[in-house]
Amino acid sequence: MSITQTIHAKTTVSMTDLRRNPSKIMEIAGDLPVAVLNHNRPEAYLLSAKAYEALLELIDDLTLIKTIKERKGGKTVKVKL
Repeated sequence: MSITQTIHAKTTVSMTDLRRNPSKIMEIAGDLPVAVLNHNRPEAYLLSAKAYEALLELIDDLTLIKTIKERKGGKTVKVKL
């Protein structure tokens, strides 16, 4: 078991504080992720809808890049428009 653990967010909140006022936490965080701590250890990460959608777009872009690289140099077909 590791004594230290990396937290991948600049903002942290306890489970208790999140339960008390979730909208205030989101207001303070803006579009940045919030690490939700349980007994001082990250249990979850909270993202705004805007940040989550941007993350999904990035994943989609990376998937497309991977597909392009896999197909690069493959068979081509001439088309006339």
